[in-house]
Amino acid sequence: MKQLVALVTGGNAGLGFATAKKLCDENIITYIIGRNAEKTEQARQELGPNARTYILDLAELDKIPQAIAHIAEEAGSIDILVNNAGINMKKDFLEVTDDEFQRIIHTNLTSVFVVSREVTKVMKSQNSGSIINISSMAAQYGIPKVVAYTASKSAIEGMTRSMAVDLAPFGIRVNCVAPGFIKTNMSSKALDSDPERKNKVLGRTPMGKLGEPADIGDTVYYYASDLSKFTTGTVLCVDGGNSIGF
Repeated sequence: MKQLVALVTGGNAGLGFATAKKLCDENIITYIIGRNAEKTEQARQELGPNARTYILDLAELDKIPQAIAHIAEEAGSIDILVNNAGINMKKDFLEVTDDEFQRIIHTNLTSVFVVSREVTKVMKSQNSGSIINISSMAAQYGIPKVVAYTASKSAIEGMTRSMAVDLAPFGIRVNCVAPGFIKTNMSSKALDSDPERKNKVLGRTPMGKLGEPADIGDTVYYYASDLSKFTTGTVLCVDGGNSIGF
């Protein structure tokens, strides 16, 4: 049986790394796309023999088609795409400049569209594939000081539904995972330095704790595998109930 091939953008750290680990552990050849060569290579070594790397800055849209074509040729197929890479910026609404807003939309939304379009060309020829977009709690309710990020992630959820309808005739499923507050180095640092925010986060999370990165990896794998073969166009919150907590 042919080994499946996955592509995870931003797969060298955080939730992207946890996702890549799950896919590698399930014997899926997993390409991690990252900007930083050293960091990406280190991740590959940690992930083991099923991991591959491709160094690319997704902000450089014109380089994406060539990158996807190269990976498809080298690997023979692309069966799974996880659009995980993204950037954030905390800033008061009135202080956000046009350029800052566009930079976040460019990376978090436009590059996801371009990568998905190019990967779809490969998946269409196979008449199969699963695309998983990564959203955020910012698309579920209002979080202060992240207007550009919120706009990008809300758009990702809408795009997921639109893509699901467009691509279903080609045997391609498109779904979305919306992580809640997950225990990563970055989130721990942010919450530990702001006890009030940490209490607020835990207070509105019915399960009363932060999630583990592996929780996201497991959910992505569900969407990537035949376990969800009749599921497309959905957004699954993996958040301990945070999005519905009061």
